[in-house]
Amino acid sequence: MNDAPILERDPADPKKKEINPLLKLALELGPLVVFFFANTRGEWLAERFPALASLGGPIFIATALFMVATAISLTLSWLLTRTLPMMPLVSGVVVFAFGAMTLWLQDDTFIKMKPTIVNSLFGAVLLGGLLFGKSLLGYVFDSAFKLDAEGWRKLTLRWGLFFFFLAAVNEVVWRMFSTDTWVAFKVWGIMPITLAFTFSQLPLIMRHSLDDAIRKGR
Repeated sequence: MNDAPILERDPADPKKKEINPLLKLALELGPLVVFFFANTRGEWLAERFPALASLGGPIFIATALFMVATAISLTLSWLLTRTLPMMPLVSGVVVFAFGAMTLWLQDDTFIKMKPTIVNSLFGAVLLGGLLFGKSLLGYVFDSAFKLDAEGWRKLTLRWGLFFFFLAAVNEVVWRMFSTDTWVAFKVWGIMPITLAFTFSQLPLIMRHSLDDAIRKGR
């Protein structure tokens, strides 16, 4: 009887299968790149693939291709590890639900609200987990570094608050600026902000790291 889990294993589980961090990053960012390209070149794509024109304008073509790219990314993750990564899976479910509503109602409000919903959900899950004594951020970063319990708690708290910050920023951008500006910011703005926040956490990571090599790098 096969008792292998569908969702990724606990970070401390020795049976958890790891994939190359760069490949993992590519699988997570790939759908966003597809979304940006399809939105900026929507008319070009519609001319060369007439079936896409029936979806509507560039944002709707981008939404449909975003859904397809997300499905491919999750499928590749499954093929590589025989499990589904938790946070990309949650994001994917929201992409499919809000993407379907966007295409069905021809209203891009739904896909614009997707980052707000996902980031708020992630923030609530991380902070909620802390209330029950669980530092759930280990599911995301355990392959990159190992921390003591206090370190995971502090990092989880900071990331939980940061996700709520991203949700608020998304609300401001999509409500106050054009669709093209929102798409560009979603792809090229959120990533630098996230990287800057990630690097700002390095002092905490080094203080609580269980990896001697990282400790010596302080």
